[in-house]
Amino acid sequence: MIAAGFAGRTVPVDPDADQARQWLIDELAKPDYRAAQPTWFDLVSAAIGDWFASLRFGGVDGGPNLGALLVILAVVVALVVAFLVFGLPRFARKSGVTGDLFGDSDDRDSTAIRAAAEAAAAAGDFDLAVLEIFRSTARSLAERTVVTTSPGTTAHDFAQRAAVAFPDFADPLATAAVSFDGVRYLGRAGTRAEYEAMARLESGLRAARPLLQAVTA
Repeated sequence: MIAAGFAGRTVPVDPDADQARQWLIDELAKPDYRAAQPTWFDLVSAAIGDWFASLRFGGVDGGPNLGALLVILAVVVALVVAFLVFGLPRFARKSGVTGDLFGDSDDRDSTAIRAAAEAAAAAGDFDLAVLEIFRSTARSLAERTVVTTSPGTTAHDFAQRAAVAFPDFADPLATAAVSFDGVRYLGRAGTRAEYEAMARLESGLRAARPLLQAVTA
C-alpha cells in the first residue's frame, strides 16, 4: 500500500533520509492505516483476557469456564451496585441486658427507654418521663456492666451501688431515686424540674468513667 500511495507522486529516485522519513509518516497517517490500529477498548479487552488466561484453577492452566466466570462477574456487579445504592451495611446491635427493671418486665435497651422518656416529656407527661429516664439510667449502666439490676433491685439500692462507681454523682443519684419512688409508688406527680434534673444525670453518667475498683467489686 505504501508503494501504491507513492505512485501518484513525482519524487526523486534517491530521496535523502529526512525526506524519506517524512513521506513514510505522511503515508501511515492516512485513514486506512489509522482504522487498522487497535482501539483502547481492544487493548483493555486483550489485557483482561491475558490475565484470565494466566490464572490457574485446580492446578490446570487457563481460565475458568464461561458459566463460572459469568456467575463471579454477576456477584461482583451486584455487590458494587448494592454498595453504591445502600452504602456500608449497618448491623443492628440489640442489648443483651433484658428482664426485670424495678418491678416491671422490660426488654428495651437504654436508647429506646431514653427515647420514650423524651417523648413523654415533650407531651407533658412528666410522671412517665420521670419513670422512664430513671429506668434508662439503670439499663444504661447495666449494659456497660457497671451496675447490674435483678428482680428485687430497688431504686435506692441501684442509686447506692451506682454512687460507689460514680462518687461525683452520689447526690443526684439519691435524689433521682426519691423522685422515682415518689411517682412510682406514692402517687406523687412528676415535675418538669425533676425530669430535667434526671435527664442531666443520665447524660452525665453516660459520659462519665466509673471507678475501676468499684466495677470489679
